[in-house]
Parts: sequence; C-alpha cells; structure tokens
Amino acid sequence: MVRTASASVAAGPTLAVVAREAGVSVPTASKVVNGREDVAPETRRRVTEALDRLGYVRRPRFDATKAPRLVDLVVHSLESSWSGAVLHGVEEAAHDAGLEVVVSAALTRNRAGRPERGWLDKLVARGSSGVLFNLAELSGSQYAWLEQHRIPYVMIDPVQEPPEGVASVGAANWQGGLTATEHLLSLGHERIAVIAGHRRTMCSSARVAGYRSALASAGVRHRADYVRHAGFDEGRARRRMLELLDLPEPPTAVFVCSDRMALGVYEALAERGLKVPHDVSVVGFDDLPEARWASPALTTVRQPLSEMAATALRSLLRMMDGHQPESTRTELSTRLVERASTAARRV
Repeated sequence: MVRTASASVAAGPTLAVVAREAGVSVPTASKVVNGREDVAPETRRRVTEALDRLGYVRRPRFDATKAPRLVDLVVHSLESSWSGAVLHGVEEAAHDAGLEVVVSAALTRNRAGRPERGWLDKLVARGSSGVLFNLAELSGSQYAWLEQHRIPYVMIDPVQEPPEGVASVGAANWQGGLTATEHLLSLGHERIAVIAGHRRTMCSSARVAGYRSALASAGVRHRADYVRHAGFDEGRARRRMLELLDLPEPPTAVFVCSDRMALGVYEALAERGLKVPHDVSVVGFDDLPEARWASPALTTVRQPLSEMAATALRSLLRMMDGHQPESTRTELSTRLVERASTAARRV
C-alpha cells in the first residue's frame, strides 16, 4: 500500500526549537530524547521540561523488532515518468514484503540552496522504519542527522557520491554510455556529439566517460566542442543541439544522456529541417515511455529503474532487520534498445 505525504501535515516543534527553549545545543537535546546517559541531571531536567512544555513528540531509538512496517520514499518530483517507474518498483517490492510506503515529494534544499530540515523531522514523527532517497542531494548535516537518529536509508541513483559506507543502487552508466557510442560507431559515424546532464552528477559524468572511452577504443578523435551539458532539461537540450548544428562540422550523430533531453534534440533538428535518422542519428538514455512514443521511435539505453528501486527496498529491509548491506554500491546492467532513430552514416 502506498500513501502520499501531504505538505500540509502538521509538524510539532523541531528538536532545534526544544534545544533553544532549554538553552542547550541540538546534540545535547538529542541525547536526552534518545535516552543517552552522558547528560548532566540538571541539563536533562531542563530539556525534559522543554519537551513537555512544547509538546514535542518523542520517538524511541530505531528497533527493528518493534518498528512499524512503514518506509518513506523521498523523491525530487512526482511529475516525471522517471519517478513513476521508481515508484512502481518500490510499490511492487513493498507489497511483496507487506510494507506500507509514504511517498514524499520533498526538496532536500530550499530555494536559497541551503539544506532543508523540516522533512527530516517528519520522518521521525511518522515513525518510519527506513527511508529510500531517489535522486536526492543531501548535505553533510542531513547525513549526520540520519545517522544520529539511527534511521536506515538507501540512495537510489544518488546525485553525488555518497559518504563512505552509505548504501546506494544505480545503473551501469559508464557501460551504457560506452554501448550507445559503440552503436553509433558501428553505423559508420565518427562525428558523434554528446549532450549530457549536469556536469557534477555521478550518472552524467559516468555516461560521458563511457562515450569518451568508446571513441578512444575506436581511434576516433575526441572533440571538446562536441560535448555539451543541458542539465537534463528538454529546452536546454534543444538549445545545445542548435549550437552543435552551427559548428563548421556539425555532428552526424548524437548521444543524448536522457530520453527527455532527446525530445528537445528532435525539436531542434525539426526546426532546421533535418530528419531523424536520415540526417542525424540520435540515441537516448533511460527507455522511458516517451522513447517509444517519439517519432521516429527512439533508440535508447535502458536503465532498469523499477528493478533499481526494488533492489534498494530489499537492501533497506535487510538493514531494518539489523544487517549490514552486502555492498554499499550496487549497479544494475543497462542495455541498448534499438528502434528507428539511428541509421548508417550517409556517404
């Protein structure tokens, strides 16, 4: 069963508010809440009185034998089919395990770019036994908060390299970039461009590295002006493709690091009166429903999103039972799905 968390759920006072009321630090207030012994009696009294006065909902330390069968899935957005595939995988695995899942479209950073804390407090207030983070970018203080409250968690396709020991599940992005580029090379293309996501994200960097490795193995010169970044945004991808078409030697093929961005590439080519794949071959990445609906249908690299999510939940279940994950980084294989958007290079 999946429940969606509402942003309007009333939240009690945070631990920071309690600490300020008692005149202590947040770590000291946390020690009292969690029953730690290393707190002076007078300090414990002040914190306890502040907890009662403010109506703070105290939760016990995580205990796998007593915890409710409830986990949180924290996603960046619920609007994309990417998130839908992840939710589907979590939902099926949760049903098999007899779990309930609360889905939260929570921002881990505010508009000013600073770490958010409110959603973390809600995790404790709900009594969740564990958390799955999808495409989340957590700060050092947020990681520390999770460890402090002993909440098991697993990252699904983390934006950046997680701290040592943090469990994560993703796709074989380097291999996917290699496979996509090798496919275009096999069709006789040498002027192959890549439109990547964000420069600093793990998945995007790995896909570009795979692209470069395939070119090097084939003895094809790597061209810096053929590498563009569009932040996984369709409109930006359209603009990057127009820039590529304005080069003295425009590419005859392009590897686009997401299906959504590939749609922007299609739009740019149509604006210039060019046809896919007659004039330019295009390979995407993800294998979302949009890839099949595109015209022509998009050749793409399939990453197993639902399987990634299900694998992450199973790993989380082991952690909730008190076991360490078998591996802190699990990568599931990708594969090329050939459709109608690629063709042999025109002589």
